[in-house]
Amino acid sequence: MIHIEVVAALTIREDSVLVAQRQKGEFAGMWEFPGGKIESGESHEQALQREILEELNLPISVDQFFMTIKYQYPSFHLTMHCYLCTALQTQFENLEHSEVRFVSFDHLSSLNWIPADVEVVENLLTKKG
Repeated sequence: MIHIEVVAALTIREDSVLVAQRQKGEFAGMWEFPGGKIESGESHEQALQREILEELNLPISVDQFFMTIKYQYPSFHLTMHCYLCTALQTQFENLEHSEVRFVSFDHLSSLNWIPADVEVVENLLTKKG
């Protein structure tokens, strides 16, 4: 079984969090927290900063570990390390997704989330509530 290890940025601004809609692949049209695979020799923080720059041209600070999710998809096992982050500028550029936007905590549950991200959303809402 293939194992994929990724990092995800929970970039908070006031009462909202930055989310991205997948453009292609198995989960096209579904929502996720931006991030990506950890490259050899990278720390989680380095991987997050690199991925968010690549995807959104947005520098971030990685502030605090939030949670790790282990999720079994039919064709692979995912380990996702999630971190609370802060955007270091107000503007970003969508370079890889169908849509990227800040969504209020009140509206997070209404999005069609990638399966592994559902538990992250639930925990984020519980801790914010």
